Amino acid sequence: MLSLIIYVFVFMFGSIVGSFLNVCIHRLPRCESIVFPASHCPQCKRPLPWYLNIPFVSYIMLGGRCAFCKSRISLRYLEVEGLTAFIFTVLYWRFGPSPEFFIYTALSCVLILISFIDIEHWIIPDELSVPGIVAGLLISFFYPKIQGEVSRLAALGSSFFGIVFGFISLYLIGLLGKLLYKKEAMGGGDLMLLMLIGSFLGLKLTIVAFFVAPVFGSLVGIPKLLKKKQDIIQYGPFLAIAAFICIIFRDDILSFFPL
Repeated sequence: MLSLIIYVFVFMFGSIVGSFLNVCIHRLPRCESIVFPASHCPQCKRPLPWYLNIPFVSYIMLGGRCAFCKSRISLRYLEVEGLTAFIFTVLYWRFGPSPEFFIYTALSCVLILISFIDIEHWIIPDELSVPGIVAGLLISFFYPKIQGEVSRLAALGSSFFGIVFGFISLYLIGLLGKLLYKKEAMGGGDLMLLMLIGSFLGLKLTIVAFFVAPVFGSLVGIPKLLKKKQDIIQYGPFLAIAAFICIIFRDDILSFFPL
């Protein structure tokens, strides 16, 4: 019973964090403060009282519309709250109340931010990626277990080479794509994102994430290409999915890794 209560709390806390992430997703690309003003309708600008800002409940009760101007609220708000709650719960199931849980939930929040900003605006802000890369290096040094190491220097090295691999791999793909198709094949934001992932996951898991991401990307990209609607997709969300899979199955992947 106590275990169930803890999982419910983690899920609810994740949904609250997801509600805040929604604010960031809307405001960061517009260079707006994520603190002021308080939550409000993007259309009529009316402030939202607390009882209209409850994750899941408010959206469902209002039928996906503003209580004041009746303008439609993006389904993205519900998606982010649900996804964040789900990820928090899975990470707690996987790692329990450990430093890994808190580190990976923080990383997941950044990946969610980046993914939904990329989906909506086709950009990956360096303001999220660059501090994340630095944080990954520092965390690896002060908590080497996140890299599966005992030595701080070894963990820092794994983080560093994960960053290097992230840069070189996507840079070469972008360069090759530009030579073949005479246009940008890989954005600089995607490159920075894989460097961020590499700083937390280390070299081995980043290599796996690099090969897993295209599998999910093809599930979206190929149908779009066949329909001739577009020949490019936002790649950031698929890198994020691959990173999450590598986090959850970290030990299993590393046990079979040949290096």
